[in-house]
Amino acid sequence: MKTVLLVEDDPKISLAFGVRLKSMGYTVVTAGDAISAISQVRKCKPDVILLDISLPGGDGFLVAERVSHLIEASATPIIFITASQRPDLQERAMKLGAVAFLRKPFHATELADAIESALSPSDQWQPYLDATTAV
Repeated sequence: MKTVLLVEDDPKISLAFGVRLKSMGYTVVTAGDAISAISQVRKCKPDVILLDISLPGGDGFLVAERVSHLIEASATPIIFITASQRPDLQERAMKLGAVAFLRKPFHATELADAIESALSPSDQWQPYLDATTAV
């Protein structure tokens, strides 16, 4: 069973995403802030990280930068999620190596597709990235 690290500071959203991810067959580990996110990456070695941008203790970009420097996690795919409509966030996420970028609210099938794509071999990420970056 694949493990998803869900990094989300809103407990209600975290619970909803967690239930959905478990129903999709994933093991779910959660973190509610940047510091615990980095700790959980080291501890559980997730297969994919679902990472909110706005977090206490540092934003999701900081977490992604730190993860990229961890030998054991540098290749872990990251899917950024945000409620913000700022257009620069997606570009910044992609520069940090995100495999997908989802704006809340999004449909459960979008989440499922993004995770499935992230868990596929890296040469299959590009079609999903192209679909999510279209304006």
